[in-house]
Amino acid sequence: MYEFDNVIIGSGMGALSAAICLLREGQTVLILEQHNVLGGWCHSFRIGSQRFSPGVHYIGQLGEGQSTRMLYEGLGIANELTFFEMNPAAYEHCWIGEKRVDIPAHFDALCKTLSAQFAAEKKGIKKYLTAVKNVSSQLDLISEMNGFRDHLTIPWRTRHLGKYGLFSVKRVIDWHIKDPLLKKILNIQWGNHGLPPAQASFPYHAAVMAHYAKGGFYPMGGGAAIVKAMANVIKKHGGQCRTGQKVKRILIRGEKVKRAVGVELENGALIYAKRVISNADPGTTYKSLIGEQNLSKQLLNQLKNTKYSCTSLILFLTVDMDLRKAGLDSGNVWLVPDEAAEESYGQHADADIASENAFPALFISSSTLKDPTSFDGIHHTLEVITLINTHAFSQFDGETGIHSQAYLDFKERLSMKMIKSLEKVLPGISQSIVQKEMGTPLTNKHYIGSTDGCVYGTEKSFWQIGAFAFKAQSEIENLYLCGASILANGVAGASYSGVQTAARILGTSQAALLKPDPSQQLHVYAAEDATHYPEWIKTKMNTRRKLKVV
Repeated sequence: MYEFDNVIIGSGMGALSAAICLLREGQTVLILEQHNVLGGWCHSFRIGSQRFSPGVHYIGQLGEGQSTRMLYEGLGIANELTFFEMNPAAYEHCWIGEKRVDIPAHFDALCKTLSAQFAAEKKGIKKYLTAVKNVSSQLDLISEMNGFRDHLTIPWRTRHLGKYGLFSVKRVIDWHIKDPLLKKILNIQWGNHGLPPAQASFPYHAAVMAHYAKGGFYPMGGGAAIVKAMANVIKKHGGQCRTGQKVKRILIRGEKVKRAVGVELENGALIYAKRVISNADPGTTYKSLIGEQNLSKQLLNQLKNTKYSCTSLILFLTVDMDLRKAGLDSGNVWLVPDEAAEESYGQHADADIASENAFPALFISSSTLKDPTSFDGIHHTLEVITLINTHAFSQFDGETGIHSQAYLDFKERLSMKMIKSLEKVLPGISQSIVQKEMGTPLTNKHYIGSTDGCVYGTEKSFWQIGAFAFKAQSEIENLYLCGASILANGVAGASYSGVQTAARILGTSQAALLKPDPSQQLHVYAAEDATHYPEWIKTKMNTRRKLKVV
């Protein structure tokens, strides 16, 4: 009856990592992706000759012995990947009102840098960063605990997590820091999970800070390079990946005990499998693909009370401006107003986003500065992001296919508004734009299939993470979930969720599925210094530039 052991809906990082783990254990896997390319948020696309990666702007923990590097080496994809380390002296540039403060890699360097600028806060800075390190390291311990003896030691081994676990980022930072500007600097990365400090869980925010504590890295070839490496391993082990295959519903059998037995595609085709794994978010999985009639009251209540993260506008630009001469480097720029994060968020998240002259907050990233092999010698690319409320585009709900002129006009107004904000960082950029395109919540819905176009899955508030998050193993027999809503958002978080889902299916541990492989070696080079580039990278750079000249 069953064609496959596992059919996976969607092809984000969680789906691909789960597939690799299952295939290596001898199981059969079919991945079904509605888009025409694999990768979910990690995919790349081209506008003309320029490549853009909407969901990959930097990844952390890629140094020797660090967690993301161990993930890639354990999955057997490291040999196919090359990363560039972003400016270690300032992988984040904070533009807060008229103030300019850089965040360097490594907590010790950050402590030293901030203590020099905020001498009166030196003790508080050290205590706060120590709390971040302690809580984040104890979060990592939980996934490594295995067996009765390990769990007996939880109260001792996670005492810092217990101390801070119930508090918001704002509450914890207020205990240690007094200076308003310093608080904004230390909180700047809340944009990576989408909740301002008063709403965000401190442990989750600490995990995000720790992820980037040793710097940021960008994949050569953009997000698509990671997708390609994972797809190659999947195919090597006999897995199948089919694009342009939208799942209409998950097939459910049984009365008293519900169980998943396969999927039905939009074209009517039926595919049967021993189990179904959904990389779609819980709302899409349970409400759209299964149907509320098949769910328990408890699960229906959880779904009813679930909040999804904010959404975004992403402006993709190709410019003929010399960005380095204009002051940019491989580090990200966080442009925020000199006011409380909650006030700023309230402004730029407002549904009436076309009413102001400029956006108060932007995240600015240039992949041609992060990945030197992508620069053609003339044109740079920019990905400019602002977070907005999911209701900001509610007037266009129901639009599919070719969009209305009203929608296109609205996008154009918002594009110009973002460019006006961008002028604060790059004066004269308006006259240097070669092409522009904007991604909206409707874009996210169309290509990613996320609920309300959300960018981080479920909202990462205290009651929706950890023990309160949706589980990898569902109440429906043989139905599993993975992705940003199950463990954590981000490239690494979603990837690890897939490993943990596979571990649950196989009855093993994450560590057992990610055993060190001496034959795998990730290559990392400095984005800001070409001195140690191997000849093949130099050749790649020269070829790209010669092609543009021709």
